Amino acid sequence: MNFLTQPETDPTSIYRYRDGLYAVDMLTAAICHLDLFTRLAEQPADLPALCRALNLRERPADVMLTLFTAMGLLQNSGGLFSLTAMAREYLVKSSPWFTGPYFASVKERPVCRDILAVLRTGQPSNWASLRDEKQWAKAMEDETFANTFTAAMDCRGVFLGPALAQKLDGSRHHRLLDIAGGSGVYACAIVARHPHLRAAVLEKVPVDSLTRRSLAERGFADRVEVLVGDMFEDALPAEFDLHLFSNVLHDWDEPRVKQLLARSAAALPAGGTIIIHDAHINADKTGPLPVAAYSALLMTITEGKCYSEKEMADYLTEAGFDDIACAPTAADRSVITASKRMRK
Repeated sequence: MNFLTQPETDPTSIYRYRDGLYAVDMLTAAICHLDLFTRLAEQPADLPALCRALNLRERPADVMLTLFTAMGLLQNSGGLFSLTAMAREYLVKSSPWFTGPYFASVKERPVCRDILAVLRTGQPSNWASLRDEKQWAKAMEDETFANTFTAAMDCRGVFLGPALAQKLDGSRHHRLLDIAGGSGVYACAIVARHPHLRAAVLEKVPVDSLTRRSLAERGFADRVEVLVGDMFEDALPAEFDLHLFSNVLHDWDEPRVKQLLARSAAALPAGGTIIIHDAHINADKTGPLPVAAYSALLMTITEGKCYSEKEMADYLTEAGFDDIACAPTAADRSVITASKRMRK
C-alpha cells in the first residue's frame, strides 16, 4: 500500500463506536452498584476520599471520574468532585427524575460486572469479558490470539500511521526503534514519509514472526528489521536516535510507564527523540469525551488507561527529557515528542 495517500473520508466516528464501548457500562456500574452520584450529592469528595469510601482503586477510579467529568455529570474544582445540575436531577436517588431503574435493567451485563471488579481490585478483566480468555498481556503469548489482536491494531494503523508520520520532523535523525510495534505499520508509515530513516521493530515471541510477515507483504523488509526482545526485561539497543511508543503506554500502569521512559532515556543518545503516539486526556482532565470513553475500555482490559498530557509531560521530565511538545494527529489521537536532555 502507499502510505503517502489518505482516504477521502474521515473514519473518526467509526473508531469512536468501538473505543467507547465500555463507557455506558461504567456509568451503569456507578449508578446501580456504587450509587456514586447520590454520595457526591451529599458530600463532594476528592479522589482519595472516594476510593476510601467506596473501596476503589485509584487508577480505575481516576478513569471513572475523568469520564463523568467529560460527560458533563461531574465538575472538578481543585480536585474536589461535585455534581452538575444534570447529574443532580437524574442520577441521585432522592430526585423525582431519578433514572436509576432504567439503568438497573442492564446492570448485570458481563462488562458492567467486570468494570465493577476492576474498580474494586485494580486488576484487569479477561479480554472482552470472555470467560475462556486470559487477561490481555497473557493472551498475547498465544499465537492465535496474538495474530487476531495484531491484525486488529494493524488495520487501525493503516489510517493512523500516515497521520503520525506527517506530524514528525525526522530530518536530524537516522534510526527509528518502534518499541512493541506489532505489525510494524507505524514504522513503515514513518520511513515511507521520511525515506532517509531506517527502522527496527522490537517485539516479543510470537508477535515477531507476524511482524516479519507483515513487513515482507508490504515491501518494507529491506528498510525495517525485526528485533526480538522484552521491553521490560532487556536493555533497549543503543544504536537508535529515535524511539517510538505507539499505542503502547496506555496498556500499563504508572510504575511500568515510568520504567519504559527511563529505559528509553538510558538508551537514547543526548538529543535523541522519544515519540509517544496515543489517545491523551487533556491537561485538566475534563476530556475530550471520546478519549475518556476509550480510557474506560483500556482500564478494564489492560493495566493502564489514557494518560493526560500533563501526566505524560511530568513522567518525561522525571525520566530526563525536555523540549516536550504535543500535537493532534487523527481520530482523537495525538503525538507527544521530547528530547533527551543534553549533558551539561
